[in-house]
Amino acid sequence: MEEPSPTPDPPTNQFGSLNDLAHELASLQDLATRGSWRSILDKVSRARSLNLLTSPHDHLIYLSYNVLAFSKLRCFSEASNEIDTLDDFNSNYYKYETYPRLYPNRSGSMIPFSLRFIHAQLPIKLGSRQEGYIQMQIGDIEGAKGSFNRVETMLNERKSDEYFLSEVQFRNLVNRNKALVYLVGKDYVSAVREYEECIERDHTDVVALNNKALCLMYLRDLSYSIKVLEKALERIPTIALDETLVINLCSMYELAYVNHSEIKRTLSNWIVHVAPDDFDVSCTRV
Repeated sequence: MEEPSPTPDPPTNQFGSLNDLAHELASLQDLATRGSWRSILDKVSRARSLNLLTSPHDHLIYLSYNVLAFSKLRCFSEASNEIDTLDDFNSNYYKYETYPRLYPNRSGSMIPFSLRFIHAQLPIKLGSRQEGYIQMQIGDIEGAKGSFNRVETMLNERKSDEYFLSEVQFRNLVNRNKALVYLVGKDYVSAVREYEECIERDHTDVVALNNKALCLMYLRDLSYSIKVLEKALERIPTIALDETLVINLCSMYELAYVNHSEIKRTLSNWIVHVAPDDFDVSCTRV
């Protein structure tokens, strides 16, 4: 695919604010920062219906936020359909030089990098994936090990860039895969060790934090497992606020405390104030 020509960064060159770059862009960005994805969908729909988007880049920016919102809400088919309306990313229709009056002295692609990134990720969300995990779930442990070993081989061959993963993300993926094999074999101590390597490398690895807590629970250290999840929510709330993690924490509360309903209600009230639109608050089972 032909590389897009480099373009100057518009906000730092000739625009004083985000709103100078596109129609009410500051408002869109604020909604995204707060996780108000449904509000973004409403705002984009309204702008389109009222014909408020007057230039090609306006349409592309709003489409990008729409695709992001659909992706965050796990509406991957809708996100894919939205992207499909663009047809060819390399079309002249999406190049600055096609509109010299609108974009004097500009050249290259108007397609935001974030849109290209989501476009590259969507097939993973829509198609068959995670073969190793499926093999493990059906009892094919050796097959799962083979799939996980191929992932480790890709890491050793430095192929992480091809999968949009940093080296830290790829190394953590390898460690988490090893931990799962230990977990299925009920070697929880070894699994905890693998997860701790991930957390030491990246303290925001929510999967590792969640699974470490589960292993500690299986090792009958319920108080420590609860502490791991509570500290994660306290330290990195916007990242750790995940339905699976909250479900597990609530299950641990039910096992550990007689007054678990009151504790879960306190957690639920906190979640309501900090959770984004795509969070299912019913996971607390209050």
